[in-house]
Amino acid sequence: MATPPGQWGDRRRARIGLLGGSFNPGHAGHRHVAETARRALGLDQVWLLVSPGNPLKPARGMAPFAERLRSATVIAAPPRVIAADIEARLGSRFTFASLALLRRRFPRARFVLLMGADNLSQLPRWRRWRRIARDTPIAVVPRPAETRRALHGQAARALARHRRRPRALLAGPPGEHAPWCLVPAREHPASATAIRAARDARPRKS
Repeated sequence: MATPPGQWGDRRRARIGLLGGSFNPGHAGHRHVAETARRALGLDQVWLLVSPGNPLKPARGMAPFAERLRSATVIAAPPRVIAADIEARLGSRFTFASLALLRRRFPRARFVLLMGADNLSQLPRWRRWRRIARDTPIAVVPRPAETRRALHGQAARALARHRRRPRALLAGPPGEHAPWCLVPAREHPASATAIRAARDARPRKS
């Protein structure tokens, strides 16, 4: 399934994790983040949001969208974890815009932004990142060699008073500022960069 049910919107009551990325390619580390957060937060679903074009990543070396969507579909586990091309369908490349569109189309759903610790470090580079953090709960999953740096970085310091335990992330109605949490979990070693490097290093058949 390449799109969430009711791709253009519905009135479901559900807790939905959003794991965005290039998925260039999708790998076991993405699945680990999705499943770890789903269990820890009691989410009904996780949507793997395959970006039509990440503004922070170079176009060079980026596989075509259809190929990246297929790789996300391979690691998905419907109906709980599904690959979604909804950002491409909505014409959105920025997270803050995607979140606004999704809330409009799914007004009764509660969305949680899922990310690895490396993305918490990069969060201040995202367009309107403080608005994202204010409006949307964020769950961070540890990543090798990234977690400690992320927890001492600009975003973590700026949002320190809004940090909560995972089970408290969605407790009660939304407040004036959304909370965030670190989900305790093992660090999965898979990396899209390493996968691409290993693939490129293989000898080519003549």
